[in-house]
Amino acid sequence: MHAGLFAQYVVIAIAVLVSVGFVAKKQFPGGVRRLRIACAVPLVREGRSPWLQRLGKWMAPTPRTTGGCGGCNSCDP
Repeated sequence: MHAGLFAQYVVIAIAVLVSVGFVAKKQFPGGVRRLRIACAVPLVREGRSPWLQRLGKWMAPTPRTTGGCGGCNSCDP
């Protein structure tokens, strides 16, 4: 296989993976969140190397906040 053809296949594979990730995040946000948590929790445990803990913290989704107000949407975040 020629190098140019191989590079083309690599670019197409990356584009397909990005597209699948985008669609999954838009269509299944709860599932993507659970998957990110499942992948991040083992990495942030005590005893792991610092770089794995940083990777786990980067991978983990942002915590959900519960709004205590009546939902008027006029309060600051």
